Amino acid sequence: MNKVVHISLPDEEYLKLLGIAMSAFSSNNSFVIENILYNETCEYDWYELTDKESGYLYDIIKQSINEDIANDFKAIVNMRNRIIHGFRITSKTGEQILGTKTKIKDGNIQFEITKDYLEDFIFKNDNLSIKLNSYRNSLKNTIDIC
Repeated sequence: MNKVVHISLPDEEYLKLLGIAMSAFSSNNSFVIENILYNETCEYDWYELTDKESGYLYDIIKQSINEDIANDFKAIVNMRNRIIHGFRITSKTGEQILGTKTKIKDGNIQFEITKDYLEDFIFKNDNLSIKLNSYRNSLKNTIDIC
């Protein structure tokens, strides 16, 4: 960035991990939709699925793909929500990062979105991508896309 900003920012590595995390999730969200559309009994179209918030895809994924992938995606969506709904804090170690909290009904627990959290999120997205690719490849020669 060539312009000067007067905003305290996390360090470069944290920002890079944050960007990779969001890009990985965005890619998987699209990949989930692609795999739903591969289902031979597909009742949805791309526009309808793309308009849905990610959290509302769970039942469709469970029905169209399988429960394992649906559960993985749900866990990733929950982690993504913590990142997206996070707020800027100064960590216990003095770094600028995101903080978050669970909903009151889920314990109202506050925690830091650390580099380890972001790396775990990226790793879980990678594992989901592998499962989605395997699923797609198992169907590739048997059905047409909706």
